[in-house]
Amino acid sequence: MMQDNSASGTATGAAPAPMIGGWLVLCCVMVAAMVVLGGATRLTESGLSIVDWRPVSGILPPLDNAEWQALFDAYRQSPEFKRANFWMSLDDFKTIFWLEYLHRLWGRLIGLVFLIPFLWFFLHGRISRGFAVRLGGVFLLGGLQGLMGWYMVKSGLVDQPAVSQYRLAAHLVLAFIIYGWLLWFALQCLQPATADPPRAAIKFRRHAIVLAAGALLTVIAGAFVAGLDAGLAYNTFPKMDGHWIPEGVMRLDPWWINFFENTATVQFTHRTLGISLLVLTLWLWLRIRAAKFVTRARRLVELLTAIVTAQAALGVATLLSEVPIALGVAHQAGALASFTVAIWVVYELRSRPSAESDTRRPNKAAPSR
Repeated sequence: MMQDNSASGTATGAAPAPMIGGWLVLCCVMVAAMVVLGGATRLTESGLSIVDWRPVSGILPPLDNAEWQALFDAYRQSPEFKRANFWMSLDDFKTIFWLEYLHRLWGRLIGLVFLIPFLWFFLHGRISRGFAVRLGGVFLLGGLQGLMGWYMVKSGLVDQPAVSQYRLAAHLVLAFIIYGWLLWFALQCLQPATADPPRAAIKFRRHAIVLAAGALLTVIAGAFVAGLDAGLAYNTFPKMDGHWIPEGVMRLDPWWINFFENTATVQFTHRTLGISLLVLTLWLWLRIRAAKFVTRARRLVELLTAIVTAQAALGVATLLSEVPIALGVAHQAGALASFTVAIWVVYELRSRPSAESDTRRPNKAAPSR
């Protein structure tokens, strides 16, 4: 049995940590692209164009006119075609098909890019069993994400041509969780610590954890905004149609359902969380600036402050312009960027192991203790 390294989870003396870290960064980039692509698919209303799920045979696109016609005939039986896109011809259908096809194909490609190197690293003894188990958990979540994606699409193929906001939120949040987990592991491989950070830095870690959690919570609220098309209502700022708190914000019974099914409440919640995240980020920036020390964590907090500020401005612009596709996609990408740097700040402020656990000195796998 190989010995786990506390800094990166790789086996002591196995594959260089940067090699594994680079692979994980590639997976992060691909998942990030998947999140942005998913946003574009939703905003262009392409997500319901493929009405079945074929994990293996669906890899190939239509290869002749007969296959195209079969797909189009299946789509014509869907609620979206009957209620909204009844005017579409086969050529029109192709314009929405390709984005959803690319979205699904990219998900399969992520699975291969993750699984093949993972198996190679593990079978050649380049990663420890403990780290392999954690990476295996990520792979299982990826498979669950594929199932969740189809479960989400199915909700728009029954009666109404719109997916459930609950399933949309679950699908998006699971993508962020997978991304965050991969990012954390990549940082462990690429930034093994050699010394403890200053105490002045460690004391900000709880604040940074709150920011990371707040960024994810804001994403969840944003998913409900997207699922209910709440961004197309109350297109004023800072007030919502002349009110600081919109009318009817708690009109549904039971009260808690307003946060998931009431357009006014859902948008108000997303606004409130976004503004709160900006305030908390500025507060951390002021705190760490007043500490008068220069570390990578401080520079990351400065970067986070710039990104969250830009994301807030982008959110307002998206709302005021009634969610054009370009701004909507950019806003989703901004949410991922904020989440990325928030996690990085938390990682940078962690308690660090000593220099003996540095993984960047590969030799032979150490025996188990």
